Amino acid sequence: MLAVLTGFRAIASRTISGNVYDEKNYTIAGVTINIDGSSVGTTTDAKGHYAIVVPDGEVKLVFTYIGFERQVAKVGKSDILNVVLKAHDAFLEDVVVTGYGIKSNQTINEVLKKMQGVEVKADGSIMYNNQAVAGVKLSGKDFTGGSVASAVRNLPSDIIERLEFIDNYGDQASRAGVRDGSPTKVLNLSVGNQVLREVPVVYAPSIPVNESYDRIVENIFINPTTTPLSTFAADVDAASYSNMRRYINSGQVPPKNAVRIEEMVNYFKYNLPEPTNGAPVAIHTELAAAPWNTQHQLVRIGLKAKNVKLDKLPASNLVFLIDVSGSMNDANKLPLVKSSLKMLVDQLRPIDHVAMVVYAGAAGLVLPSTAGDQKVKIKDAIDNLNAGGSTAGGAGIKLAYKIARDNFIKAGNNRIILATDGDFNVGASSDDDMEQLIEQERKSGVSISILGYGMGNLKDSKMERIADKGHGNYVYIDNITEATKSMVSEFGGTLFTVAKDVKIQVEFNPAKVQAYRLLGYEDRLLAKEDFNDDTKLGGDMGVGHTVTALYEIIPVGVKDGFAPSVDPLKYQKPEAKPVNNSSEVMTVKFRYKDPQSEVSKMEMVTVTDKALDVNKTSDDFRFASSVVEYGLLLRDSQFKQNAGFDQLINRAKSAKGNDDDGYRAEFIRLAESAKNLMKTNVLAEVK
Repeated sequence: MLAVLTGFRAIASRTISGNVYDEKNYTIAGVTINIDGSSVGTTTDAKGHYAIVVPDGEVKLVFTYIGFERQVAKVGKSDILNVVLKAHDAFLEDVVVTGYGIKSNQTINEVLKKMQGVEVKADGSIMYNNQAVAGVKLSGKDFTGGSVASAVRNLPSDIIERLEFIDNYGDQASRAGVRDGSPTKVLNLSVGNQVLREVPVVYAPSIPVNESYDRIVENIFINPTTTPLSTFAADVDAASYSNMRRYINSGQVPPKNAVRIEEMVNYFKYNLPEPTNGAPVAIHTELAAAPWNTQHQLVRIGLKAKNVKLDKLPASNLVFLIDVSGSMNDANKLPLVKSSLKMLVDQLRPIDHVAMVVYAGAAGLVLPSTAGDQKVKIKDAIDNLNAGGSTAGGAGIKLAYKIARDNFIKAGNNRIILATDGDFNVGASSDDDMEQLIEQERKSGVSISILGYGMGNLKDSKMERIADKGHGNYVYIDNITEATKSMVSEFGGTLFTVAKDVKIQVEFNPAKVQAYRLLGYEDRLLAKEDFNDDTKLGGDMGVGHTVTALYEIIPVGVKDGFAPSVDPLKYQKPEAKPVNNSSEVMTVKFRYKDPQSEVSKMEMVTVTDKALDVNKTSDDFRFASSVVEYGLLLRDSQFKQNAGFDQLINRAKSAKGNDDDGYRAEFIRLAESAKNLMKTNVLAEVK
């Protein structure tokens, strides 16, 4: 306990927020803000906004961003601090050793092989006059999109006007203006000004690659004659979207395994009617041509959970389980955790209670179960946390479950909220060990939800598994805006379940459907028998939540290379006999349980063969299809077909609808950034 409590001290603090602009009054995303003399800091979000908790007294904030002058601003009496950054060119010029222009029909490799003194090795590395080329610059600026070999291999030659080798004297020389010691050889690729404007993101700081993601094997097209049923657990996790946003804002394409299409789609709200029959969930469907292949069709299945007024929600017994290990010491981890949890505390009612467990080298209780109207006491406990030590995640989870059981509210909302980067390395730490622990503890009636933070050390696979097995959801919080969305705007949906173990099973009519493919949900697939088995877990839906799933269909009669084909069987005859006189394309069934029940209920709808032109579909259909298409491109999917950034961006713009919170507009901006970034064809590889 002492190891934990040494990081627990009282400090008076306040929150400073504002926007960061350039000299043309445009906001800047991704600016780093640090408290002067401290490692505590944050970054601006997509709209150039930031918020940071600072101690009382004289404080200075340091604002830094590539291509702009470092600025130090003193915090005054106001809690609002807006800053304008000035662009600069203050880097020491490197010495050009030799250079060649590139003709339009030449590749970078072709030019390199013609240059005197240059050797391109089999692994793609480059030697210049027997000295290894150590780095790459684009028009004099550091290129962080990959190694020398990957830059030469992946950067399209049509954007390069000239390449040259330069002597680089390093960052210290750039800052001090003094050349000292031996230079390294760097390959500089000069591009035109237009390209620099179109591809600004390649210069952003790279994200370290010590992150883990489970491998995704994409769903394939399936023949309904042999496999007519498709079954999966409906889930509303959306962590993949905000994690993707972090990558794009940092100037990188996310790893393919970090792009979970269903989570991207389910990040957004959709305007679906609520249930009217007293059920907690309503189901809706829509059918149209697939935007990336108009010979195919796209089916959207939407589930809408009922809304419940805050004063009608059951009492909550919450346990904040906070990782205060050394890995949480970064500016975008523990400081952001504190801000997030204090937002949640503001939503609590007197009937709600919250306790707080922390873990580092050991686990300890730092706040016993406390009524929700004692907000100052709870926030003080949050403010008094500091990071340091190893990560006894297993011990922390066990203690949190014990505290939750000790304060259990019958028919209430009993939930652990784990805030971490997922880096458990002491105690019960393997994914399998953690999964068994959660499955055992789940029987107590306590759920666990995950708030993921940070970059470079994110253990996405571990956090997703915990949430899936613990009857909870997983949210990745990359900035204060996302914290507001999860902790305030979607408070009820984040914490209060109205339907659990939600499963969907679709039966396809082979008279209408030649092949089908579920878009996403690869790690939520169930055996067909699991649909009727109430012991098998499904997904959970919170207050007001929507779940969206989409199938791509190849209609009967369409000739293309995606429909699966096998030779006729020799020893048996196929028994399936399609119902030719039916206009039904598919039947959708879904099961769910009431939160306090272990017996499921089922509802069912059919989809008829009345496909719309995609331009005549609802705003929600067009927008969801744009997000799917974006995911196909980010994943470089083998099923992307005719997907393209321009068409998905235009469709998303036409489908913004009532976008009061600005999330759809932000998606459009991210898609435009990804389009420009992928012109370099630099794909992040994180395994």
